[in-house]
Amino acid sequence: MTTPKTTKSRTAKAATAKRATSAPAQANPLRDPALYANRELSQLDFNFRVLAQAQDPSVPLLERLRFLCISCTNLDEFFEIRGGSVRHAIEFGLPPAADGLAPGVLINRIHDRAADLVQAQYRCFYEELRPALADEGIRLLQREQWSAEQTRWLRDYFRDEIMPVLSPLGLDPAHPFPKILNKSLNVVVLLEGKDAFGREGHMAIVRAPRSLPRIIRLPDQDGDGDRFHDFVFLSSVLSAFVHELFPGMKVNGAHQFRVTRNSELIVDEDDVDNLALALRDELLGRGYLRAVRLEIDERCPQDIVDSLLANFDLPANAVYKINGPVNLNRVVQVYDLVQRPDLKFPAFQPRIPREVDAMFDLIQQGDVLLHHPFDAFTPVLELIRQAAEDPNVLAIKQTLYRTGKESAIVDSLIQAARKGKDVTVVVELRARFDEEANLGLADRLQDAGVQVVYGVVGYKTHAKMLLIVRREGKSLRRYVHLGTGNYHSGTARAYTDFSLMTANPDIGHDVHLIFQQLSGLAAPLTLKHLLQSPFTLHQGVLDRIERETAHARDGRPGRIVAKMNALNEPQVMRALYEASQAGVQIDLVVRGACTLRTGIPGISDNIRVRSVVGRFLEHHRIWWFGNDGTPDLYCSSADWLERNLLRRVETAFPVLDADCAQRVHREGLLNYLADNQNAWDLQADGSYAKAVPGEGEAAFSAQLSLLDDLYA
Repeated sequence: MTTPKTTKSRTAKAATAKRATSAPAQANPLRDPALYANRELSQLDFNFRVLAQAQDPSVPLLERLRFLCISCTNLDEFFEIRGGSVRHAIEFGLPPAADGLAPGVLINRIHDRAADLVQAQYRCFYEELRPALADEGIRLLQREQWSAEQTRWLRDYFRDEIMPVLSPLGLDPAHPFPKILNKSLNVVVLLEGKDAFGREGHMAIVRAPRSLPRIIRLPDQDGDGDRFHDFVFLSSVLSAFVHELFPGMKVNGAHQFRVTRNSELIVDEDDVDNLALALRDELLGRGYLRAVRLEIDERCPQDIVDSLLANFDLPANAVYKINGPVNLNRVVQVYDLVQRPDLKFPAFQPRIPREVDAMFDLIQQGDVLLHHPFDAFTPVLELIRQAAEDPNVLAIKQTLYRTGKESAIVDSLIQAARKGKDVTVVVELRARFDEEANLGLADRLQDAGVQVVYGVVGYKTHAKMLLIVRREGKSLRRYVHLGTGNYHSGTARAYTDFSLMTANPDIGHDVHLIFQQLSGLAAPLTLKHLLQSPFTLHQGVLDRIERETAHARDGRPGRIVAKMNALNEPQVMRALYEASQAGVQIDLVVRGACTLRTGIPGISDNIRVRSVVGRFLEHHRIWWFGNDGTPDLYCSSADWLERNLLRRVETAFPVLDADCAQRVHREGLLNYLADNQNAWDLQADGSYAKAVPGEGEAAFSAQLSLLDDLYA
């Protein structure tokens, strides 16, 4: 939990930030708040685009259900992170961001926009997906739909499997309000009558342990399991049979609720001697940090709602009244429980190079570019595995941000250390929601003799780098992998990312210096090719934008095409506005939050922004600068966000091989600019409009075209 010392430090930092950002703005028209959208509201709008996939009848039905659940889970994470930050800004009186929206005003707008999203989510579920699933024999049954036989089975299930693990708590002076775990399912029960001790019953809380399944599959009836699959929500079962927990008393109401808490761990790294120990202490209390949202059954009496808000110290604009299960995202379990490939995206087999059994030989022939998930992650796994086994490999250095529970990469690194190789791993303990997993990962690596580095105080290490040092004859050669995504086999099948494997000596030297800096805390570096935050990456982006501006002002073509997950860094946006004013043609593919505005006369006439939402999560970051006919192309681990460019260790790496660069440009940029199926174009009023084929234009999906290439 947060210590008083940490809280004091956090308050001091907030005050410093307030003084630093409240200085009078320079008289620069490009600093006008009207030129910038709000990041939080833009992030909420992204989830409407995700929900649109659930509403699209051309998407396979179970995939539509999955997209609905993704939008719900994204909203949870929004409140855990962004919602908590806004309430923190209100508490400490922090100034608004570049958009000028005061935190107190913003929190109300967040409520209104999020309420619209919630309403749309439940309408999609009840009016579109649930009936369509029922037509396919996948029935999500409400209480009034249970047959007598199903009701008997569920009553027995409640008595045998659920009731033994429940601990209802009646509220009185001896039983204060219990601690409620973040995002857990709970039921508030209104009681009438006296209990065994003569106490008048008024209200009780029933908490559903996480060991209980949130979706319960009913047994087959009359052997129809091949045609029908019946499911119920745990919340429905609790509401139906909760009276059995209170014999002799009358239940006047049972209303489910869920509270979302701030999940951002705050550790003042300047004040701790051991980051791992400090994070372990913080993780113990993460599930009980400050509440930011209350979801509750819309039928719950207002006085009970008010009582819950008071208990969680929440204002009225933090409540969301729900007509249905408060944990709708849990219905995603049906996706895995039902084996209906006809209702899912078709399976595909990613490409694997024929030379995968000899990765060092393959890379010696020239740079290797992989476009995940269309290209398998296998070559990356094989490169590390073969390095662990190769007696000529002397050292392996790697950054790990997210790896997954069962990681072949970690196994290979441990094997390499046991074979006597020098293995150094930079484990980012502060990878959000993976902190506990990464602590365990670090322990496992250290136990095997791997040198583990926890990164740099105050800066998350988000760069994705692998360096292998191999003896070849009388010299040493460096082999490098650089990527836009994590070293995670699971996300490599679901996210679009680029991997570059190279033996280029200059790039190898750059990566070596960065690892040396991370482990040895060396002074700032002079790199030949890579850009690195927090040192050269931000300025490197600005320099390249300004170079295009200079070309345009001199009458030469100016062109920028960039793809990323999010954009909010003010200096970069001002540079883009200046480039647009000079005549530079700018196309940005920004998946999520974008605080730059398009279509402003005289400011952003030449800027176009689109978001692509499809089967795979768009995750690669690619920056292409025309440079008057000799273009620069970079791939990166960084978005154009303040945190990535200024407060993290990130890298951007050039794609120097002409064929590889052409492929990145074609597959990662031009493809997405041509998409008229899954793309959304940012409008001048801040809304997004779904792209549609023009007259006589064929339908084109960037992701589908890349899948089609697998079978060409």
